[in-house]
Amino acid sequence: MDQWTVELAPQLRALTALADHDGFMTGAADALGIPQSSMSRRVHALEQTLRIPLISRDGRAVRLTPAARRLAETVRAPLAELEAAVADVTDDADPEHGTVRFGFPLTMGHGAVPDLLADFNRSHPGIRLQLKQAHGAELVDDLRRGDLDLALTIPPPDGLPHTVIATQEIRATLPTAHRLAASSSIDLAEIAGDRFIANPTTYNLRLMTETWCRAAGFDPQIGVEITEFATVRELIARGLGVALLPVTDDPTDGTVQVPLSGEHRRAVGLASATARLAPAARRLSDFIVQRSG
Repeated sequence: MDQWTVELAPQLRALTALADHDGFMTGAADALGIPQSSMSRRVHALEQTLRIPLISRDGRAVRLTPAARRLAETVRAPLAELEAAVADVTDDADPEHGTVRFGFPLTMGHGAVPDLLADFNRSHPGIRLQLKQAHGAELVDDLRRGDLDLALTIPPPDGLPHTVIATQEIRATLPTAHRLAASSSIDLAEIAGDRFIANPTTYNLRLMTETWCRAAGFDPQIGVEITEFATVRELIARGLGVALLPVTDDPTDGTVQVPLSGEHRRAVGLASATARLAPAARRLSDFIVQRSG
């Protein structure tokens, strides 16, 4: 146990930081708040303890061996649990202070999420929020690395603690001049010949769009790919195509949101880096779950 607390934990944390920064010692050392020389010593000490090579030189960076990468991924969650346990104890003396690193998707930058965060800040002014808006896969990666404490993700991630807090209805977003714009609902097959605007292939909604369209008997003709949902709506308003998008309370002028027949929804999850949350992160998690109930 002494070796774990005194030696291995700092050494393993150095290894995971190095993995997170693609082998760049300077970035990993900065992330841990230690000198680069200390970073290097920790990694070399871990090599000596384990008696296996963990790194090789590659110019200004180092390359992690396959064994080092496997080890970094294996110990990441236990290290995060250890950090959360320590934070839990130390923060109990002043539970209304601390920092929560919270992420949410690019699609949720207006409306409900900003309102929720503003209400939380008024209720818990001593808790500092460090926010990140990003593509869903990036948020999940940040959770796994321990760079975020909590995140809203669509869909909820496999292998991480999460709670489904909501579902998003997906509708066909069409230009107001579209032949089906006045319809009360449509079948996906009715827009099989239309040009689609969609996110890149790494996005969950792109995958769902293709899956739903194929189930309706066609492959969508993707004419434009773009990341930002707001820009997708602007392009639709200008007649560049149609898209399957989450319902918004503030539709872009020149567009309509037409319901689709059948079930077209996706789950929204509140995911955490670890099952044990520090008090400040637990406050935010409980607040979000209560508000979504």
